[in-house]
Amino acid sequence: MQTNPTEIDNPKSFFREIEIQFLIHEMKDPIAIVETGVRTLLDKQDKFGPLSAQQEKTLKRTLRNVVKAREMLNGLLEVGRSEAGVCCCVQFDPAHVILQVILDALETRLAPDVDPSTRINNPIELQHTLEQDGIYLDLSPHIGRIHMCQDETRFRQILGNLLKNALYHRKNRIDIHVEETDDCLMIEVTDDGPGIDPKHHKLVFRQYVQVTDASMKLSRKGHGLGLAGALIMARSLDGDIRLKSDKGQGATFSLRLPITFNPKRIDTGR
Repeated sequence: MQTNPTEIDNPKSFFREIEIQFLIHEMKDPIAIVETGVRTLLDKQDKFGPLSAQQEKTLKRTLRNVVKAREMLNGLLEVGRSEAGVCCCVQFDPAHVILQVILDALETRLAPDVDPSTRINNPIELQHTLEQDGIYLDLSPHIGRIHMCQDETRFRQILGNLLKNALYHRKNRIDIHVEETDDCLMIEVTDDGPGIDPKHHKLVFRQYVQVTDASMKLSRKGHGLGLAGALIMARSLDGDIRLKSDKGQGATFSLRLPITFNPKRIDTGR
C-alpha cells in the first residue's frame, strides 16, 4: 500500500487523523478511575468515613459531570461509528429524551445541590426551571404519543450539541420547537446570539473551523467539532441539519430525523 508522504509530514494531518483517536482511548482510563473513586466515597461511607450533606452533594455533582465527560468521549467515538455506517436502533419516547437532554445541557448552570433528573417528573417545576434559564420549549402535544425507532444514543448527542451551541452563543433566550412532519421529527433550536453571515454557513459544519467576526461584540466560536459531528451523525440516520441565520439576528438550527430509521434509504442514497 502506498502512503502519501504529505499526510505523514503534515503535523496537523497527523494530529487530526491519529492523535485524537489515540487521546480519546487514553482519556477513558483516567476518567474511569475518577468515576470509580467518587462512587466509592459515596457508596462506602461505612469504610471511608461519613460525609457531610454538603460533601455528598458536591461529590454527586462531580460524579454527574465525570459521567458526562465519559459520555463526551463516547460521543466522539460515535462520530466514527456514524462514518462507518454502524447504527444501533431502539424504540424510545422522544419527548422524554428531549427533556432529559435539555436538563443535561443546563445542569452546569443549576445550583450544585440540584439533581436535574428529579425535575423531569414535575412539569410545573420543569417549565419554571427552563424559563428561569431563558429556555422556552414548544412541544407539540401529539409528540408525547410518538415512539421513535432510531439510534437513541446518537439522537441524544446530536440534540445535545445543538443545545450546547445555543447556550454558548445566546444573549438571553433560546426557543426550542418540536413537531412531527411527514413521518419525521423536526426540532428547531433558536438562539438570540450574534448570528452567522450566510457566507459562513457551510464553514460552521466543518471540523476544526471557528467562525468569528471582529466587528461583532459577540463571536461565534468553539472547538469546531460539535456541529460537524452532529451533522455527520444526523446524516448517518437519514436525517439532516439546516441553518437559518444572518449576521446580528441569532441562529436557528433545524434537525430533521425520520421517526423510524430505514437503512435502505441510506444504502440507496434516497
